[in-house]
Formats: sequence, C-alpha cells, structure tokens
Amino acid sequence: DQFVLPTQFGKNLDAVTRTVFDTKEPKFLVDEFNLDPNIRAIIPYIATSEGALNCLTCHDVEEGAVIGAVEISLDLSSYRNLALAVITGIVVLSSVFVVLLCVNTFRTVQRHIKEPLEILLVKAKLAYFQQEPMCPDDFESFEFDELANKFNMFNAEVLANQGLVKSKNLELLALNNEIGDTLKETVFTMGVVEEQRSQETADHTRRVTEYCYILATRMGLSARDVETITAASPLHDIGKLGIPDSILLKPGRLSPEEFEIMKNHAGIGYAMLVHSKRDILKAAAIVAHQHHEKWDGSGYPRGLAGENIHIYGRIVALADVFDALTSDRVYRKAMDDEEVLSMIREERGRHFDPKLVDLFMENLDAFMEIKESYQNKKDRLRQYAPSSGCDGGYGISGSA
Repeated sequence: DQFVLPTQFGKNLDAVTRTVFDTKEPKFLVDEFNLDPNIRAIIPYIATSEGALNCLTCHDVEEGAVIGAVEISLDLSSYRNLALAVITGIVVLSSVFVVLLCVNTFRTVQRHIKEPLEILLVKAKLAYFQQEPMCPDDFESFEFDELANKFNMFNAEVLANQGLVKSKNLELLALNNEIGDTLKETVFTMGVVEEQRSQETADHTRRVTEYCYILATRMGLSARDVETITAASPLHDIGKLGIPDSILLKPGRLSPEEFEIMKNHAGIGYAMLVHSKRDILKAAAIVAHQHHEKWDGSGYPRGLAGENIHIYGRIVALADVFDALTSDRVYRKAMDDEEVLSMIREERGRHFDPKLVDLFMENLDAFMEIKESYQNKKDRLRQYAPSSGCDGGYGISGSA
C-alpha cells in the first residue's frame, strides 16, 4: 500500500514534536521543578531500506524521511526524593562536622590559649605588686614562656621608672612646699613692712594672723580655707602703702576729707593684689577689699551686708578691730579690755557677723592669751617660723 505522509503522520503535533520531525534529532525534556518531576523523550523514526524491516516497502516515502516518533515519559519523583535524601544526609553530616570542629576549636583555645593567658595576666599583676619576677616554667608552651619573660622585663622597667618618678615627685613636692612657704613668708613680710610704715603697735600683723586662725578654725572652715586666710590676713592693710604720710601718721583725729582719703586704702590694696593667680594673693585681695565692710551694710568701700561679705573679710574685720582697740596707736592709747569686749558685744549684728562674735566670746581665753603673750616679749617670745603644718605656718599657740 502506498500512503502519503500528511495523511498518515504529522497530525496534531506540538511544537517540540514538530521540531523533532524537522531536525530528525531526538529531544529530551526534563521538568525537575514541578511537583511531579518527569523526563520526556521524543525519538524520531526514520525510514530506511536497511535491515530486516524495510520501511520503504510499506510506506511511500523516500529514504531518510521521518515517518513517525516514539515519545517516552518517565516519572522522576523517586529519583528526586532519593537525591534530596542524599543531599540532606550530606548537609546533616557536614553540620555535625562543623559543630564538632567548633567545639574542638573552642576547647583547644580555652585550654591552650585562654586559660594560660588569664593565668599569665594574674601572675603578671601579682608579680608587679609583689615586685617579684614570674617563673616561666609554670607554663606548658614555649610561647607563654616567652611572654612571661617579656612581662618580667616590662615590670622591671616599669618599677625602675616608678622609682625615678617617685623620686622626682618627692623633689617636686619639696620644691612646691618651699615655694609655698616662701610665698607665705613674703606675704607676711609685706604685712610687717606696712605695719612698720604705719607705725602701728609691734606684732599687730602676727596677732591678727593668729586671731584669724582661731576664728576660721572655730567657724568650721576647711583646712585649706583655714590655711589660706591665715596666710592672706597679713596683707589686710597693704593698701595703706598708697596713703600719704601726712594722713597715715597723723597723731590726731582725721578730718572728714582725710578720712575719705584713708578709706581708699581698701581699694588700693585690692588693686594691688586682684590680678594674681595665686590662691593666697587672691584671698588677700578679698581681705584687703572687704575687711572694713560691716554686717549691717554701713561699711566701706562697697557697703556690702551680711553674707554678701566674704567670710575671709568678716573674720579679718573682727580680728583687726579687736587688736586695734586693745593696742596703742599713734592717735590714741589702747582701750581697756572690758570696754573693748563690751563694744564688740554691742556691735554683734551691726559691725560684726553674729556667729563670729559668739565664737569669739566662747574662745575668749585663747584670744586673751595671744594678746598677753605679746605684751612683754622678754617673758614670752614667739618666733615666726613658716611651716606646712595645720596652723598654716604661723606658729599658732597650743591653746588656740
């Protein structure tokens, strides 16, 4: 029988099959991403006269023509599942291997690095404080032996440098103390110079200094404040160096005009000292400026009142007035002690800080002892000797 190809074959062909017919080449399509993976094979059947089965005897086609195609579909689910199982097993085994590797690495680091390093640091710190070298033989590895030796060398250098630094610090401390004592002595000497120029009673500066120490201490000021005001108080009248002799040394009462000139000594003293950066001289500027201010605001030069007056100024005001009234001056004789004490009581809350007056009266014996100790230097001589002790370097008596 003779058949025409279009009437026998080539009906309802999809694109892939049509390609196989056209190219005479087999096609293999794999759909591995589907829920039901499969492989599709389309193999062309080519007419030939060779072999036991001669296609040309049955089909009216030429040699080599495609007379049909064999299509085979194979389900790949079982193969995919097997592959996934194998991959999962590999991943699990790999994860276990990684975990074991991490655990082993951690234990190795812990045992051979972290723990020896912590021990090394503890021993190094202990060796530093005890100033004894570490023993390198305490460590198992050569690397840590070397680290121990390097720590020993470092500690030795640090300790040597510390000794040098400590020595230098002691030298600086001694030098600083010497500078401080020199400043205190200079300040005191400047106060004495002013005292001599004003022809005030001898030792006025020393007595005021000691009175200020007692009042500052009893007031509860800090040790630093006590030392500062004690060192600064000798300069309370330094501004008098700028007052003419005709007024400063006048034996009689000053006229109102002269008194106004005299009052300028507070501002002069402040101007002389205010630019200093030293604590003692800054405190001295305050004292010089404010020791004539009064608690009720009637003082000079600024008319400050109450606690607006610096505590240094309030303390020196009381100490200075007490010594001035109980000592001889060029313009009058010393007042009777009882008269002075009565006046101080009356000026409580007016001229003087009430609390300071109370402290003064409570410690009156100490003030009177200082006053009497200077009455006759032949009986008792106080040697001014600057020091770094708690009395601010002014030789405060034991009773103070």
